[in-house]
Formats: sequence, structure tokens, C-alpha cells
Amino acid sequence: MKFYWIKTSLLIKKLFSNYVWDIPNTANKIYLTFDDGPTPEITEWVLQELKKYNAKATFFCIGNNIEKHPEIFEKVIAEGHSIGNHTFNHLNGWKTSTEEYLTNFKRCETEIYKLKTADCHLFRPPYGKIKFSQAEKLRQLGYKIIMWDVLSADFDISISKERCLENATKKVTSGSIIVFHDSVKAFPNLEYTLPKALKYFKEKGFVFEKLT
Repeated sequence: MKFYWIKTSLLIKKLFSNYVWDIPNTANKIYLTFDDGPTPEITEWVLQELKKYNAKATFFCIGNNIEKHPEIFEKVIAEGHSIGNHTFNHLNGWKTSTEEYLTNFKRCETEIYKLKTADCHLFRPPYGKIKFSQAEKLRQLGYKIIMWDVLSADFDISISKERCLENATKKVTSGSIIVFHDSVKAFPNLEYTLPKALKYFKEKGFVFEKLT
């Protein structure tokens, strides 16, 4: 199992304060996010689960997947969720030149805006890896760089479903931004975790909000 922060430390949040890690509030609002879609069947399943709790969420979409599955992307928006740019090909910013990264970002942006009702000023870097130069360019274009407070690690096939559920719920507080993935790789963990997490959050009095 790889090492990663399940709960983002206060030090990291302070060091990278230009990024959005959480949205502190006193209204018990939390922010569910889903990366890497839209994915046939999986994204639709996520939408069905969210609807059971009248939960709104934010989907950080890969441009290539939007291009291949525009009808699913349209459904995400039609059901009242917000969307964000996740690059066209899920690029690792640390391994990509700023010029190439921005070109790939704009390809995703083009796919998003093919749907006239789409509105997007949110960006999440794949793997959470982005250079300062890349982030600065995106902020100049009016985008917020959205990171996370809690990582479910549903993408990690080496962890148990029970561990994934614990990751997703144990350290959530009002204002937490929580990461899930509506992808084929993550689905075995997501299918187990999401319904239970939604029930847990509801019982704890949390309110599900989308990012804006």
C-alpha cells in the first residue's frame, strides 16, 4: 500500500494556502467530490446513490471521458451537481511542462463548454500534483485549485473495503472536502463505501453541498 495523507495536515494547508483544502463553516456542510469520470454505469450509479439522500456533489471530469460519454456528463449537470476540470488525459503536473499542461487543461475546458449549460471555474490536479507555475496560470484564468481535506483512497486496490469506509468517514469535520473516484478501478471500494458513508454522514447531521 502506498503512503498518502488520509487527512490533510494543517501544515500542508498553510504551506499551500493558495489551494482550497476545505471550506470551514458552522452549518455542518461537507463537500463530496468524485474524480476521473464520467464513466459508463459507475457515474450513473453514483448519481442514484446521491439522489437517495438529496445530496449534491462535485464531479472533476477528465476531458477524454466527457468526449466519449457526453450524455453522462449532461446527466451530472442536469441533476444539479457542479463540475470541475481534471485535465483531458489525467496528467501528472510534476512530470509535464507548464505549456503542455495548460494545453491539455484547455482541451478539457473545450469539452466542458460544448454543453452550453456547463459552468466551470473549478480545477483539481490529477494525483494532487501541480507545479506552482501551472497553478498560477490557472488562477489567472479564474480557476480555483481544489484539493481535499479527506481522501477515501478508494482507488487503492490493496486496501480493504472496510478500511476505505473508515478513511472516508472517520476524520470528516464540518467543511471537509472528501475525495472519491467514479472510475472502474475504484468501483469495488466505492460500491461498498459510498452508500454507507452517505448514511453515516446523514445520521451525524452533515449537509451535502456542491462546490461553487
